[in-house]
Amino acid sequence: MSKPGHLKNFSANAAALVANNVFGLVIFYVLSTGLSKDSFGKLNLALAILLAAFNILSCGIDQLIVKKIAADDDRQAALSLYIIHTIITGLLFYGLLLIGYALFPDVPAVYKLLLLIGIGKLMIYFSTPYKQAANGLELFKLMAWLSVISNFVRCALLLICFVLHRFDLTTIVIVFIAGDVLEFLIGLILFKRSAGIDIKLKWNKPAYFSLVKEALPQIGVVIITSSLARFDWIFIGFMLSAAKLAEYSFAYKVFEIALLPLSAIAPLLIPRFTKMVKGGDLNIGGLKLLIGTEAIIAGLSVLLINICWSPVVDWITHGKYGAVNAHVVFFLSLCLPLLYLENFLWTMFFAQGRLKMILHAFILTLAVNVAGDVILIPLYQNEGAAVAFLLACVAQVIYYLAKNEVADLSRVWLPTVICTTCTVVAGGLTHIFLNYNWLAIPVSIGCYGVLLLITGQIKQDSLRDLLSPYTSS
Repeated sequence: MSKPGHLKNFSANAAALVANNVFGLVIFYVLSTGLSKDSFGKLNLALAILLAAFNILSCGIDQLIVKKIAADDDRQAALSLYIIHTIITGLLFYGLLLIGYALFPDVPAVYKLLLLIGIGKLMIYFSTPYKQAANGLELFKLMAWLSVISNFVRCALLLICFVLHRFDLTTIVIVFIAGDVLEFLIGLILFKRSAGIDIKLKWNKPAYFSLVKEALPQIGVVIITSSLARFDWIFIGFMLSAAKLAEYSFAYKVFEIALLPLSAIAPLLIPRFTKMVKGGDLNIGGLKLLIGTEAIIAGLSVLLINICWSPVVDWITHGKYGAVNAHVVFFLSLCLPLLYLENFLWTMFFAQGRLKMILHAFILTLAVNVAGDVILIPLYQNEGAAVAFLLACVAQVIYYLAKNEVADLSRVWLPTVICTTCTVVAGGLTHIFLNYNWLAIPVSIGCYGVLLLITGQIKQDSLRDLLSPYTSS
C-alpha cells in the first residue's frame, strides 16, 4: 500500500476512535446523570451480560476471518461461513432467552431488559462479519463508518430526549435498539457498495467445521477475556444491587478512559517488538526507556484521577458518583501502572511466539479475579471488586516476570514500583495539606515531578532517546 493510502487509512482509524470515544462519553454521562442509580445499574447489568455472551459466541472466528480475507483465502466463502455462524449462534442464543421467558414469565426486570436490548445487540452481532471483512480488506474508511453509526445515532437521540425531558428507561431502550438496527442496515448497504465481495450465503458443512476447528485455540482466550472484562459487573449486579453496580460501572468507565494513552501506544509496539525479536536485537536501552516513560505516564494518570475525582465528579453528577466512589477509584487507578507493564511484557512474549504461556497467564488472572470477587464483594462491596481486580493484575505481572527469559530485563518492574510510590506519596501529601483545594492539582504534579527527579526516573533527553529507536524508519 502506498504511503498516502496508508496515511489516509490511519487517519480514518484515528478519527473513528476519537468519534466513538466522544459519542460514548456523552452517552455514558447522559445516562448516568439522567437515570436513577437503580435504572442505570440494571441497564449496565443487561449490557454487560450481552457483551460477554456475544463475544463468546464469536468463538474467535472473527479474528480468523480478518486473517483469511487479508490473505485472499477465498474471501467470499470465508465471509459466507462467518455470516452463517453469526446467524446460527445469534438466533440460538436469543431463542434460549425467549424460551426462558416463556417458561418463567415472572422474571426480574433485568431479564426483560436483556430481551429488549438483546434485539439491538443481535443486530450488532449480525454486522460483525462486515466489520471484520472491511478490516481484512484494509478498507479502514469503510470500517470507520461501520463502527460509529450506532454510537452517533444513540448519542444524537439521547441528547434530544435529555433536552426535551423525555428521559426514561423505556425511551432509552428504544433508542438503543434503533441505533443498533440502523448500524446493521446502513452497514450492510455501505459494505455491499464498497467492499467488492458478493454476499452469497452457501452452507458447506466440512468447511464450517474446519473453520471452527481452526479457531479452537482462540476460543479459550475469548471466553477468559470476555469473562474477565465484565464478571465483576455481573456479580455486583446479582450479589449486591443495581444501584451499587451503577456506582461501580461509573468508576470503571472513567478507569477505562484513563487507559486511552495505553490504547494508542499498544498497537505501535507489536511490529517493533516483532522486528527486534526476529533480528535478535532487543535494544535493551530503548526498552528500558520505554517502560520508564510508560511508568511516569501511568503514575501521572493515577495522581490526576485521585486528586480531581471527588470535586469534579460530584460537580458534574450533582453528588451522585464522586465521594461515594473515592476508594473504588483509588484501587482501580493503582491498576493503571500494572496494565502498562503487563502490556509491555505481553507484547514481548507475543513477539517471541510464547502463546501457550500467555494463555496460562490469562487463566491465572481470571482465577484470581473471580476468587477475589466471590470473597471480597460480599465483604467490602464495590471496594472489594476493585481490590480483586488489582490483585489479578499483580498476579499476572508476577507470572510474566517469573517467565521472563531476558536477563537484562529482570528488573523491568522497578520503574513501575518507584513511579507508583511517588504518585501515592505526592497524592497523600497534597491531600493532607490542601485537601480538595484547586491548588492541589499543580502542587501535586510539582511534588510528583520532584520525587521523580530525586529517584532518578526523569533524566535529561530521555524523551528524545526514547523516541529515536521507535520512530526511525
